[in-house]
Formats: sequence, structure tokens, C-alpha cells
Amino acid sequence: MPELHEQTLAELSGALAAGELSSVDATEHVLARIDRFDGRHGLNAYLHVATDSALGEAHAADSRRAAGTRKGPLDGVPIALKDLVDTSDMRTTGGSPVFSSRTPDRDATIVRKLREAGAVILGKTNMLEFAYGHPHPNIGETANPWDLSRTAGGSSGGSAAAIAAGMAWGAIGSDTGGSIRSPAAYCGVAGLKPTYGLVSVSGVLPLSWSLDHVGPLARTAEDCALLLSVIAGHDLSDPYSATRDRIDDVIENIAPLISDAPTCPGLRVGVLPQMFESTLTPGLREVVETAVTTFRDELGAKVFELCLDQEVIDSVLPAVARIYQVEAAAYHRLTTRDRWTDFGPVLRAGLEDALELPAVDYVDAQRARIRLGRAFGQLYQQADLLLWPAHPVVAPLIGTTDAVVPGAAGNSTTIDIEIAATGPANLFGEPAISIPCGFTDGLPVGLHLQGPQFSDHLVLQAAMAYQSATGAPPLPPLIS
Repeated sequence: MPELHEQTLAELSGALAAGELSSVDATEHVLARIDRFDGRHGLNAYLHVATDSALGEAHAADSRRAAGTRKGPLDGVPIALKDLVDTSDMRTTGGSPVFSSRTPDRDATIVRKLREAGAVILGKTNMLEFAYGHPHPNIGETANPWDLSRTAGGSSGGSAAAIAAGMAWGAIGSDTGGSIRSPAAYCGVAGLKPTYGLVSVSGVLPLSWSLDHVGPLARTAEDCALLLSVIAGHDLSDPYSATRDRIDDVIENIAPLISDAPTCPGLRVGVLPQMFESTLTPGLREVVETAVTTFRDELGAKVFELCLDQEVIDSVLPAVARIYQVEAAAYHRLTTRDRWTDFGPVLRAGLEDALELPAVDYVDAQRARIRLGRAFGQLYQQADLLLWPAHPVVAPLIGTTDAVVPGAAGNSTTIDIEIAATGPANLFGEPAISIPCGFTDGLPVGLHLQGPQFSDHLVLQAAMAYQSATGAPPLPPLIS
């Protein structure tokens, strides 16, 4: 039998519903692991642990189950929140001293939904400062549970590491250029970026209004589906929320995936060979190609190659970077006047540069976004989903910023090569997931699946079918 923290969210939920264990037992177990591995072993995944309130919520969940009034699959399940999601009972800092004393007066919409579903809120996870791309030096980076000398990724690295280390059964992250999927790939867990507007961003500190998404991280795609079914929904307080009917359609299509074993015979999966050619870690390409073979030979999907002009792929990073730089500067422009020295040096320099950018650069990036969207959109006339490696590298060493790209003049930053792989889904607001598909040199490799807007159920269906065929990913032996 697996240890308690080795169970998936779905398995824990079933055990809680059957009365095989209590929410208090599960919560105490995970709190002990946080104390042991996050504090003493230096993972640095949590910025705040809400021990007392989490145990109180666990006792309440057990009382509901005993009374026969259990709320649903998340009732009593310990969940972590990235520290840009507002909570009325604990600070929300965005990983920055700028907001070190900020306690919001109300919960974010997704927190309200999680509480209404009975979830136990464990606390706030570490993140890159305001999700911009670098940790604040006073807070530090989250270490990777597979190798403590390597990064857990950003900006939702704390959430991914908490899952990989068995310190939560589900976590909430945000994704502006890949910040859910990047750490999911590096830490060997599942991370879903939903369709733009499917999950409310009301009460979530923004990085870039037109690129920001909020979504789940967990051990498996099935666990992500359970979380998404709770946190998705139309929200009048969110001006970017999708229409109620489109969201309801997605939720209705996800429900059967949770109750039935998903399959994908006949699903058209388009493979982009250019994304494979950019892989920089030896062995990574072969691991993902093996996953492609699984889809074709074991799952019965129709797998074939599609081609995009290299110019299109090369245009993704400049468009994403320019948009988030300008929109982040717009959000922080007032704060920088009073708290300039409290920002970390990298973020401060980035905001300073962005405030000097001419407006035409932002307009050009938005025009490029439309052109790129049309190019990718044409691919969906031939395929239901697109597939490529989540990243061309495995988790870099902490503090590493450069990556040598063959044939390129000079070095690229690791953030650049990450966004080039994951950024398209943000530009077009499309659902995408990273799921673990194997290892190279002892480090996890992520498989990236992406579909057109509101095809979240297809993305989850393919991911769940793959994991059903290959098994749930292991937890790192270092964290045992």
C-alpha cells in the first residue's frame, strides 16, 4: 500500500468519502511533512503555513462526513495556494516585500469556491516576485524535490514542489507565459492552464491582464480535472470571465472523464517537429518521442506531423515578453513611486525598462499575437490537439540564467526558452497541460498537450488516457 502522501488527490478523496481515514489525519500528515522537508530540508516551497485554520477546516470536514453532509470530492482535501491568490485570513504578498503586510479584506473567487467545496487551505506557496521571472533575494527560490541544487521552476514553483514533495494533494498556480506548466514539467507533476476566462482571476494579483490564467497543479491529470471542476465558473466580478454557457459546456464535458476511464481512439494529435528539434537536454527528445508512440500504438490516437513556419515559432517569445512587460509596468507604476527600493533588483530593472518602451512596441506585439493566432488556428483544422515537449531542458541549476542554443548568436535565458515552448497557449488563451512522461539523467520530463479554446476536456481526456496507460508518476526518492 502506498503511504498516505503517495496517494493521488482522487484516491485521497475516495478514502475520505469511504471513512477509511479522516481529514484531520491527512492534514496532520501533510503538515508534518511540510515541517520536515520545507523547513529543515530547505525546499522553500511555502511562504506561510496556516496550521491552526487548516486543522479547524479538517475537523469541520470530518464532522460533515459523519453527519452525511459531505460537500463533494474536495471536502477535507488539503490544498495549497500560490501567494498571489487573495485570502482574507492570511497575507497575500506576491512573493515580494512590497506587499509584506498586505492582508486582503476578502477571498479571491477561486478561494471562495474551494472553501465552499470544503477544501482545507494549507497556506501560501512561494513564487517568483510578482510572477515576473525572478525570486526576490530576501525570499529565495524554491528547490526542486528531485534535486535540491536545481530549481522547481517559475513562477508557480512553490505549488509544484509542494505537490512533488507530498506536501499538498492539490495546488493553485498562475500562468502568464508557462508558469504552471514550467514547474510542473521540472517537478514531475501535472499542471493545467485552462482556457482564458474559464477560471476567475478576480482577487488574483495580476502580472499581465491579457495573458494571465489561473489553474491547478496536482499529481495527475485526473486530479487537475477534479480541481478544475470546482474552480471553473462564470464570475461577474471578473471582466475577463468567459460566458456562462461556454464554461458550463466545458464543465459538463469534464464530468464524464472523472467518472469513466478516458480513452482517445481516433483523436487527432498533431506533433510539431520544430519543437522537438529545439530540445537541448540529451535524452529529453527520446523520452517525449516514446510518449508519442504510446499515443499512436497503445491509445489508438491518429498521430501525425504538422508544420509551422519557423518564423511563427520565433515570433512567440517577443510577443509574449513585450505584452507582459508593458502590462506589468502599468499595474506597478503607482507602487513603484512609493516602494521602489522594496522591489528586487531584477524586477526593478525590468519595470524601469518597460516604463520606457514606446507604445508602438506594445501595439506591434498585439498585432503579432493576432497573426500567430491565425497560424496556430489553421493547425486545428487538421488536428484536435497539438503535442510537443513541455520544455527543451530539464530543471536548471538554481541561479542558472543562460542556456546555450546551438546555432544561435550568444546565449538565451532559460526564461526565454521556456516561454518559447509554453507561450503560445497564453497568447491565444488556449488550454494546455504538462504531464510527466519519463526521466532523463534522473530528472522529470514534461509532455505538453494543447488544444483550441474551450477544448479543456479534450486536453484532459488525452492526458488522463496517457497516464492511465503509463501509471501515476512517482514521487522523488529524496523526499520519502
